[in-house]
Amino acid sequence: MGHIGFALLGGFFFFIFGYILRKYTAKRKIKYAEDHAKTIISQAKIEAERCKRESTIEAKDILLKMRTDFEEEAKTHRKEMLVLEKRLVQKEETLDKRVELLEQKERELKKMDEDLKVGKVKLEKHSEELTKIITMEKDRLEEISGMTKDQAKEMLVKRMEEDARIEAALTIRKIQEETKDKADKEARKIVGLAIQKCAVDHTVDTTVSVVHLPSEEIKGRIIGREGRNIRALEMATGVDVIIDDTPEAVIISGFDKFRREIAKKSLEILIEDGRIHPGRIEEIVEKTKKEMEAEIKEEGENVLLEMGIHGMHPEIVRLLGRLKYRTSYGQNVLQHSKETAYLMAGMAGELKLDVRLAKRIGVLHDIGKAVSHEIEGTHSKIGAELAKKYGEAEIVVHAIEAHHSDIEPRTLLAVLIQAADAISASRPGARKETLEAYIKRMEDLETIANSFPGVDKTYAIQAGREVRIIVQPEKINDANIPVMALDIKKKIETELQYPGQIKVVVIREVRSIEYAK
Repeated sequence: MGHIGFALLGGFFFFIFGYILRKYTAKRKIKYAEDHAKTIISQAKIEAERCKRESTIEAKDILLKMRTDFEEEAKTHRKEMLVLEKRLVQKEETLDKRVELLEQKERELKKMDEDLKVGKVKLEKHSEELTKIITMEKDRLEEISGMTKDQAKEMLVKRMEEDARIEAALTIRKIQEETKDKADKEARKIVGLAIQKCAVDHTVDTTVSVVHLPSEEIKGRIIGREGRNIRALEMATGVDVIIDDTPEAVIISGFDKFRREIAKKSLEILIEDGRIHPGRIEEIVEKTKKEMEAEIKEEGENVLLEMGIHGMHPEIVRLLGRLKYRTSYGQNVLQHSKETAYLMAGMAGELKLDVRLAKRIGVLHDIGKAVSHEIEGTHSKIGAELAKKYGEAEIVVHAIEAHHSDIEPRTLLAVLIQAADAISASRPGARKETLEAYIKRMEDLETIANSFPGVDKTYAIQAGREVRIIVQPEKINDANIPVMALDIKKKIETELQYPGQIKVVVIREVRSIEYAK
């Protein structure tokens, strides 16, 4: 029992001691927690104060910036309002001035109306007074002259008859003199035509091409309903298509050999194809033109191959081919150029000069004639510029420019080209002055018409007796057509000299095409 009691008493003391110890430890922890909480709260208060101050400063900065921006914007708006206010004031002043001006004009018009009414009354009075004065003067004249009105009229008629007889006599004399001059001119013309007949074959060969037909029936299809097919062909090519009694043949006439060739080939294709109508004609003509350009280039290449000349610019080759369809005084320019080149080569060989260079100069000396109808200037100067542009040597350029003595020749080859050119041109039957003048007149007619704005195409036909001008319908209206025809007529009369008369035809055509699908 004693041991159990001691044990229970010991356990009780340990329990009491443990309880007191736990209570003391708990109090210390609570105090530590309270002190720590107070520290946290204090720090939180300090942090809150700091955040509050920062927020206040930031809010003040934002407020200051917003106030500054607002003031700037308000200032800008005030300036704009001042500008608008000034404009409104100016407009108001302008309107006031206009109103005042209109009122002034209205007053002036009223005054003019009143003046016109007064003037009309005065005019009527003056008219009555004038009628009375004329009547009085007539009576006075009859009294002074001792003749009545009818007697004076009869006397005046007699005097007019005498003056008319005198004038008629002078007119008859003038007509007789003019008739004599005209007879002399007509006689010279007849003599000239007679001389030209001595070279009929040559002239026909240079101005006329013949298209052979498979049968006579095809002529009607070429002409078309009311002549629309033949007109379309003439307008597209710029030549005259002559359909006469010549059996199974159509004659194409024109001064430009290139156009004649296009017309001939186009007509041959149309006849073979069988479809002949204006739309098809235009299509074939355009296609033929493209083919002709290719043939021109090939012709130039063939000439250079034949002459043994290499290293020439493609554009020069093309221009050389165009010379096949150019004539000078009736002489084919390409043939003349080849002949000149051979003459140059022969003379250069005899003089121990560069034969290849001589050939090159000879074949190129008239290259300017390929575009001389398109560019202002002499063909020698144009040719020299072309040769220089496309990389020919200076000696070649100089010889081309000097071959008609436009400049002084500085080299022996430049002198030789003058001689070779003259030899080729002066051989018997090489040239005909009348043909060149005729072609020049035709070209001048087209140049004059093309100088007017709004002109699309121009063709001189009927041996220069007619010029047809096709205008662009979007630029020239129907009301301007007669005025343009008159202006072209006046310019032709001023700038050209020609026998007889020239018919000026201005054509405006509008087409509208749609495709149903």
